[in-house]
Amino acid sequence: MLNSILISLNGDFSDIVTYPPVKYKGIIALQVRNHPESIPHIMGQLVNYLSVHSDMHHCKEKLLLVEAHRIRIRE
Repeated sequence: MLNSILISLNGDFSDIVTYPPVKYKGIIALQVRNHPESIPHIMGQLVNYLSVHSDMHHCKEKLLLVEAHRIRIRE
């Protein structure tokens, strides 16, 4: 198993039944939803979040759903 956090544009990884966060080092799902113009805002949210929570342990066993206006965390 890799000691890595998965960052994906694929919405399938936001399904906690298929990909339960407890089984992973962390999943970050970028929620673009067919609006590529939102990518700069989404990346801004992610960069701001990671600048505050730079420790990889903070994402462990969690799903972070990164949207243009917020980040939702599911366990």
